[in-house]
Amino acid sequence: MTRMMNAGLTRRRMLQVTAGGVAVSGLGLGRAMAEPYDGAFTWISPRGTIEVLDDYGYWIGSKLGYFDGMDVEMQPGPSDGTATVKFVDVGQADMGFPSPGVFSFAIENGMDLKSVFHMGARDTFSLAFRKGEGPADIKQIEGKTILLGSAAWQPICDPLLAAQGVDVSTITYVEAGWPTWGTALAAGQGDAALSWEGLRAEWISTGLEFEYWLGVQNSPLPANTFVVRAADLEDPDKVAFLETYLKGWAMGMEAAEQNPAAAVQAVFEQFPTLAANLGPELGMKSILQQMNVFRGDMSQREGWGWHDMDSWQTFFDLSAQIGQNSSPIQASEVCTNALIGAANSFDLEQVKADVAAVEVAPELAAVDVAALKAALFDQAI
Repeated sequence: MTRMMNAGLTRRRMLQVTAGGVAVSGLGLGRAMAEPYDGAFTWISPRGTIEVLDDYGYWIGSKLGYFDGMDVEMQPGPSDGTATVKFVDVGQADMGFPSPGVFSFAIENGMDLKSVFHMGARDTFSLAFRKGEGPADIKQIEGKTILLGSAAWQPICDPLLAAQGVDVSTITYVEAGWPTWGTALAAGQGDAALSWEGLRAEWISTGLEFEYWLGVQNSPLPANTFVVRAADLEDPDKVAFLETYLKGWAMGMEAAEQNPAAAVQAVFEQFPTLAANLGPELGMKSILQQMNVFRGDMSQREGWGWHDMDSWQTFFDLSAQIGQNSSPIQASEVCTNALIGAANSFDLEQVKADVAAVEVAPELAAVDVAALKAALFDQAI
């Protein structure tokens, strides 16, 4: 990164060289936007890819015209799990989507970032086991080996396990590589592998059949969130831009709730290879798993993106207890709900009408959503 910056590459060229991303602009919120950011406003993935269903809120929002007048980009970024915060910190991206563990890593390393829109209301992370090898009690994972796609994922696993009373000092982590760590587990390497909701369905499409200890069922911790530079929240023009951008996401998330098949179709239209690999039923299964995480308990939330500060504080306290952070982090200092009211100030009935008007392909419309919801945890141990 330093060499390329010193060579005089522009910010946008830097992103194209490292990631080869997707740009979308000019799509339907109804008013012209100021341009407080230098070039396109860039969101960067934590996964090294955007060819997944995870970001469905953006793609259905784009299809329905909820990012009108906004010069925005979606970037996959490098597969290093910490790139999503590093790029935001140095100004090579504007918004990242880190796990709480990677977010705490950023804070520990002096990155002045703040969470502005909490996507993962429930814990999305899980541990995959070869069939018949999942423990009856997750504490039996002590002394075992867990496979990771990136070494940067250890800050995800340690708090997840510590919250269950596991002595994480006994765990051996092995970086088995992206995207092959699941294949490594199936081949007999390691005892378990980190996974997450949505990926469970995608792995089935590649022939990887596992059983899972599911964080979404057992963990009190939060999951991934949208972070920006804290300094951007001191700039009124950037705040106004962020509010409008996050409203697009909130409307997209609500549209998917109303019509999940339309959301799957929007992603499949963007990524035909993903559509071919998953097909309608696994695509629907994947999105329903993720919707359960992102929605959480809306009766306890104040809209899409709202942070439960108690849940976040539980995570940060655990992170300090296991030595992941040298000093306790105060959730209220690094997470904010200041933009949530504006992000959720949309016309619900209009969103319902918009997504109801989407013509869904017959093969997607034919998927039995009720049956898939009933089998949401069919791989759980």
